[in-house]
Amino acid sequence: MKEKHNKINILEIKGNSLDDGPGIRTVVFFKGCPLSCVWCHNPESKTLNSQIAFDAKECIACDICLSHCSQNALSRKNPFYIDREKCTLCYDCVENCPSGALSRVGKTMDMNDILLEIEKDLPFFKTSKGGVTFSGGEPTLNSDLLKDLLIACKSKNIHTLLETCGYFNWDYFQDNILPYIDMIYYDIKIMDAKAHQTFCGKDNQLILSNFEKLCGSIQNTNIHLIPRTPLIPNITATIENIRAIAYFLNQHHISQAQLLEYNPLWLEKNNKIGISNPYANNSEMTKWMTQQSVNQLQEIFQIAGIEKYDT
Repeated sequence: MKEKHNKINILEIKGNSLDDGPGIRTVVFFKGCPLSCVWCHNPESKTLNSQIAFDAKECIACDICLSHCSQNALSRKNPFYIDREKCTLCYDCVENCPSGALSRVGKTMDMNDILLEIEKDLPFFKTSKGGVTFSGGEPTLNSDLLKDLLIACKSKNIHTLLETCGYFNWDYFQDNILPYIDMIYYDIKIMDAKAHQTFCGKDNQLILSNFEKLCGSIQNTNIHLIPRTPLIPNITATIENIRAIAYFLNQHHISQAQLLEYNPLWLEKNNKIGISNPYANNSEMTKWMTQQSVNQLQEIFQIAGIEKYDT
């Protein structure tokens, strides 16, 4: 009999991915994050708990869901259709929605459930030199399960990649997570501590400290570390911030990094989970960055001797 583990909420497991590391990958998106970045492109991953999402574009106005809500939490008069103070997350409305406009966000799974999904892509890993990517949210919030998953993957010779915001307990990470990782995508978003507090909900002291320790620990190993910075108009995508990041990376002898081009499609995701978006009417946030602006910021890294990393 297989050993069972505690169950957690997984946002999504995406197979055949070409965007989250080398080769063809299975991406496990964990729910929950210690940061609260105002631009989060996966706002539904911030909380550890399951949620109900409502997509107005998919709704066919059949009103079947209304008769299945015992708490009368659904109404077209509600700003986001669902009164989340009344909703008890029974999911009857989701199960009876014919169009899929209502959906459950977060699936309860244990380690064996997750491994079964990962193993479906084993043939693709071998032919493409791919593997599994643990993303989120922040995977290290569920560090015990993450450790067990990493050990299991390495026992099957699966390449492992961790996407992290860097906000974790270093001692546990060093002893229990790092030994089983082949590659790390590490977010360095904002160098100014006060600005990081304002836009990410916490200052960056722990993140930068962990990065420095990580750089020292992976010397003489085969672990590939790639710092990444999301380009957010007027927040991270400023000349001052990118210069400060380039200087910091130079101090730690980083030769490759990635600037993630801005994607405005995240804005409507907040509405689906019942959150008002303060940037919905911000003209800079609602459009794509020009290639000229992206190139200007990329040039700062190039001048600093930091090559552009391409997956």
